Formats: sequence, C-alpha cells, structure tokens
Amino acid sequence: MRATQFSLSAVGAAGHRAMHQRLEGGGIFADPLARDILDDDEWRAAENQAAAPAGRPMRLFMAARSRLAEDTIAAAVARGVRQAVVLGAGLDTFSLRNPHAGAGLRVFEVDHPETQASKMLRLERIATRPLHWPRFVPVDFETQRLGQALDTAGFDDSRPAVFMWLGVIMYLTTEAARSTLAYVGGIPGAEIVFDYTEPLENYTPARRAPMVALAERLAQLGEPWLSLFDPPALAAELQRLGFVEMEDLDLAAIAGRFPAMFAGISPSGAGPHVMIARNFAAGPG
Repeated sequence: MRATQFSLSAVGAAGHRAMHQRLEGGGIFADPLARDILDDDEWRAAENQAAAPAGRPMRLFMAARSRLAEDTIAAAVARGVRQAVVLGAGLDTFSLRNPHAGAGLRVFEVDHPETQASKMLRLERIATRPLHWPRFVPVDFETQRLGQALDTAGFDDSRPAVFMWLGVIMYLTTEAARSTLAYVGGIPGAEIVFDYTEPLENYTPARRAPMVALAERLAQLGEPWLSLFDPPALAAELQRLGFVEMEDLDLAAIAGRFPAMFAGISPSGAGPHVMIARNFAAGPG
C-alpha cells in the first residue's frame, strides 16, 4: 500500500462482504454494517464486481474467512478470553459490532495509520448507529513493533488473547509476517486466524492465469503480493514459532463447512486458505 492512499484491497474485501449480505442474505456471515461503511462509489463498484459470475467464489471465501474468524473469537470468549486483536483491520466491522462486549471482551484494532485515519472518518458518518468502539492502535507492520504499540494501548501480553488477521499477510514481507506470528506465538494462551495464498506455481494452469492477472493488477495499484506460503512449510514454521495446534482450511474444506452456499462450486487444488493456529492444546470440544 502506498503511504498516502487508503488500502484498495481493504475496500475490495469490504465490497465482497457487503454484496454477500445483498446477494446471499448473509447466509455465511451476517454483517449489518457492511454496506454502511462503504461510500456510494465503492458500493457501485462492488455491485459491478458482483455482476461477474466469476466473482462469486471469492465473495463466498471472503464471507467464510470472516465467519471462521468470528466463530473462533466466540469460542475463545466462551473459554474465558477477554482480549481480541484485529490486525490489519481495514474496513472490517467486528470491533464495531462486538457481540461479546457484554461479556467484557476488549477489542484492539490495529492498522496502518493512513488506513485507520480514513476509517475513523467513515465512522463519523455512521456513528448515529449503535457502535462499540475498540482501542485503535496505529501500526506499520514493516517498520514498527506490534508488541510495543499494543502495550501502549493497554493490551496485556501476559493474558490469553485471540487474533484475527485477514487479508494482510500476503502484502507483507516474509520477515514482517514471521515477526508478527512470533509475537502472537509468545503470548500464553494465544490463538490466531489468518488467511494466506499458496505460491502461484502450485496452481493448475487453468487457475493460475487469473491469479497471476489479479496479482499483477494489485501490484500496479501499489499493493503487490510479497509473501505466499506452501502449506507444509507454513505448518512447520508455525510449529517452530510455538504453535501446537493448527487447522488449515483450503477452499474445498471451507466449501464443505458451508455446502448450501457453495452449491455448484467444486473448488480443488491450490488456492487461498484460512489457518487457525493456537499455542496451546484446546482439548476435545
């Protein structure tokens, strides 16, 4: 992302979430603020994007990754966790909805300063609706220490926490991604949900071409993919960083979680994944 622009990938992801509410009735993931956080031009762009049938699998994946992340947070709250961190939040609305506020869940929303400033301006527009306000933590993952910024904001790294990190890791250098994962892995009772994309050479030729085109388009917009991960290598790296339980969901596994929504779509082979990793043994149930 260029230092002076709002993240275009964040706008695109928000558009997918908003159109999921309209076209699938939020069947995977309900977000009553998804439309409100977009401006009119962004909403029209989302409508145009959704008009292409090829956009449906990506829209459903975006909805599914949010659902999986928020289900993980809900399970953590049920275990007694009272700290959640949304890394690279973009236009995600979890912290504003915070369905666990009554249980005492504190949400820290971390993002690039430019992106976060733009989001806060948007919130002034929709603040007439009931909102929960997180602790906003401005951080540039490439140049600043996440732990120090969270500590300043009141996060307690001696207590369990759950992290949501969606649509971010592919835009970071491998070093910055590893540093963030190492920090989370070092927090007792920590859990993280993030998505990642496999190396393009893993894709079948038919599926590789559109992915290459997408990567090139994002690079031209100033948001190149810098870190792609081969699943076995990523699992080994997470284990080295202290994570002991991992659930790596590829597109086929995600479609299996939501079969009605993915009817007519039969994903197979390389693609985006959602990883749920924890540095403790959760045990049965």
